[in-house]
Amino acid sequence: MTSSLPVDLPKLDQLMEQAKLDTLLATSKHNVQYLLGGYRFIFFSAMDAIGHSRYLPFLIYAKGKPDQAAYVANRMEAGEHANTPFWPPNFLPVAWASFDAAKAAVEFLKKSGLTQGRIGIEPAFLPLDAWGILKDALPDATFVDATGMLERLRAIKSPEELALLKHASEMITDSMQATFTGASEGASKAEIVEMLRREETGRGLHFEYCLITIAENHNRAVSPQTWKKGEIMSLDSGGNYQGYIGDLCRMGVRGRPDAELVDLLGQVEAVQQAAFAKCAPGVLGGDMIAAAEAVLKSSSVADFTDFFAHGMGVITHEAPFLMTNHPVTYEGVDAAHPLEPGMVISVETTMLHPTRGFIKLEDTVAITSSGHELFGERGRGWNEAG
Repeated sequence: MTSSLPVDLPKLDQLMEQAKLDTLLATSKHNVQYLLGGYRFIFFSAMDAIGHSRYLPFLIYAKGKPDQAAYVANRMEAGEHANTPFWPPNFLPVAWASFDAAKAAVEFLKKSGLTQGRIGIEPAFLPLDAWGILKDALPDATFVDATGMLERLRAIKSPEELALLKHASEMITDSMQATFTGASEGASKAEIVEMLRREETGRGLHFEYCLITIAENHNRAVSPQTWKKGEIMSLDSGGNYQGYIGDLCRMGVRGRPDAELVDLLGQVEAVQQAAFAKCAPGVLGGDMIAAAEAVLKSSSVADFTDFFAHGMGVITHEAPFLMTNHPVTYEGVDAAHPLEPGMVISVETTMLHPTRGFIKLEDTVAITSSGHELFGERGRGWNEAG
C-alpha cells in the first residue's frame, strides 16, 4: 500500500486543539495507516508478533508543526520509504521490538523539545513495556487518551476513501454471487467459505472473515454441515481493499425460494428501506435508527429480528457511533448528531427465524450531499443456486 490518500493536517490540528493535545503518538496500525495516507507495512499486515516482542509503529505529530512529524518504523520499512517516501520529514527505521520503538520515540521527543504538555496516546494499542518506557522517560508530560479524537478525524471520508470502500463492497457482492452459483450441492460450509475466500482474493481483496449459516441452523461458524437442495444460506463477509473494509451480507437458496421465504426476506428489506429513507445529511443518526425500529416493531417477525447500524471505514465499527452496546460494547455518542456527507454506515437487519433459519441483509451506505448511495447493492434478493 502506498501513501496516496490525502491527510488533512489542518483538521487534525483543529481536533487536537479541541482535545487540548500538544503532541500525538499514534500506535495502532489503522490510525498510523490513516495518518500516513493509506500505507500499511505488508510484512506485519496479518500479525504483529515477532521474536520476543511485536511490531509497534509510532506516528509522532506536534500540533501545527508538520515539519517536526516523525515515523518510527521497522528496519525493513526503509525499502518502502525508498520506493514511496512517507510525508513525515523524520523517518526512523530503527525498531524490531515494541521497546525499541518506544525508546526511539522518546529519543526523538527529547531531541525535538516535545517532552512536556499533553501527549495523546492510544491506550488500547500501546503495550505495557512501551507504555512503561514513555511514562518513565517523560515525567513532565500528561498522557491523554486520544482514541476519540482520532475517531473524529476518520469520520468523514474523502472521495478517495469512498472510492476504496465502494470497490471493496462491490467486490464482496460479486464474490458472494459467484459463490452462491458456484457452490455445488452437498458442499460443506468449510468448502463454501474457502470458495468465497478465493473469489475475494482473486478480485484483489484481503479476505477478513465469513460468517455462514445453512438451513434452520443459526450457528455461523465454519463446520462440516453441507448445503442441500431447498436450503437457504447466508454469507456475511468482510474484505479489505487497500486498508478499507467492505462488510455485507447476502442470502442464497439452493433451488427457488417459496412464498414464505420471499415474504420473510421482504420484511427484512422493509426495515432496511426504512433506514435508507433517513440516510441523508442533516438527519439525526437516532432518527434513522428510530425509523427502522418502528417498521420492525410493527412487523410479524419482530420477536426474532434485530436491527443494527454502525459506522465503518478503516475498521468495521467506527464513527459515527449510532447505538449503545448493541451488539458491540460502545456508547452511541453520535445518535443525537446529524449525519454528514462522507460518513459511511453499515445497516443490517438480522432474523433468527425459529423454523426457516438465519435471514439477514447488511448493506453499506454512504451519506452524500443529496441523500445516500448504496455500495455493492447487487444480490439483495434471494440468490438462486442449482
